[in-house]
Amino acid sequence: MADPVLSVRDLRVEFPTRRDLLVGLDGVSFDIHQGEVLGFVGESGAGKSITGAAIMQQIAAPGRIAGGEIRLNGQRIDKLSRTGMERIRGRHIGMVFQDPLTSLNPLMTIGDHLTETIGVHLGLGRRAARDRAVSLLEEVGIPEPAERLRSYPHEFSGGQRQRIVIALALCAEPELVIADEPTTALDVSVQAQIIALIRRLCDTHGTAFMLITHDMGMIAETADRVAVMYAGRVVEIGRVADIVAHPAHPYTQGLIAAIPSLETDAERLRQIPGAMPSLSAIPDGCVFHPRCELADDLCRTRRPVLAGEGDHRTACHRTAQAEYAP
Repeated sequence: MADPVLSVRDLRVEFPTRRDLLVGLDGVSFDIHQGEVLGFVGESGAGKSITGAAIMQQIAAPGRIAGGEIRLNGQRIDKLSRTGMERIRGRHIGMVFQDPLTSLNPLMTIGDHLTETIGVHLGLGRRAARDRAVSLLEEVGIPEPAERLRSYPHEFSGGQRQRIVIALALCAEPELVIADEPTTALDVSVQAQIIALIRRLCDTHGTAFMLITHDMGMIAETADRVAVMYAGRVVEIGRVADIVAHPAHPYTQGLIAAIPSLETDAERLRQIPGAMPSLSAIPDGCVFHPRCELADDLCRTRRPVLAGEGDHRTACHRTAQAEYAP
C-alpha cells in the first residue's frame, strides 16, 4: 500500500488550567490514504473536532499539542512555525466547517471568495482564476455558475452554501480535506446530496477526506474506514463494513444499537447509560468502564490498547465477549 497522505501517531493535546492539566487527546493514532474517507464518530466531547483542529494547528490557547507526530505526505507539520503552517492550510489541507456562514464573508461575492483563494494558493491570473472558479461551482452542482459568481452568500440556500464551501476547500487541489460536521444544519434530502458529492469528489480527485460527525448513518454511507472516539481516545478503528457488521467495543455496539432500523419493530431504541466524562474527571483504566455493563476490576485499573488482526483494531480487555445484553 502507498504511503499515507496523513499519518498521526500518539497525538496528545493538553489544556492547562489553574487547578489541573486537562487532556483533550491521549495517544491518538491513525492514517488516511489517497482517495480514502476516514470517518470519526462519537458523542459530543469525544475529541473529534479537537483532532481536526490539532492537524490544522488551530488549538485555541492555552491548549497545545503536547506529544506525538503529525505528518502530511511524510513531512512533519506539527512543529511548523505559524508562517509555515499558513502555507499548508488551504494549499495542502482544505477545511469544511459545520456552518458555512462562519467561513464566508457576507460582504464578498462568491466569485471574490473563490478567485482570491485560487490566486493566493495557485498563483493564477484573474481570468484563469475566474475560469477555475466557474468550473468548481459547476462541479459541486451550483446552477448557472458563471452568473452566480456575482452573488453574495445570503443569496444561496444552506445546501448551496455548503457546496460552495466544499468548492473553496478544493480550490488549490489539496491532498487532504477535513470536513467537520458538514451536514448537521441541513435537511435530510440535502444531507444525502452533500454525502454523494463528498464521495464523488473523493473518487474523482483522489483527495483524502477526514470526515468528522456524530452520525453513524452518515459514516456508513460515506466512509471507507471509521475511527470511533471516546473521551479523547480511539477505542475502535477499521473498515466501515467490518465495524457495522461486527462491532467489537461495547461503546461502538451502543452507538450502532441506537440507530433506528426499518427492519425491526422495537418500541424504544437502546441507549448507552450515563454520559461522556468531562476532561477534569477522566477515569482510570478503560475510559468507558463507568458506562459499560461488562466492566470488571481489570477494566477499572488498566488502560486497554488498540489491538487486533488486520485493519480492525479495538481497545477493550473483553473484546472476545464484548456484546451488549439484549
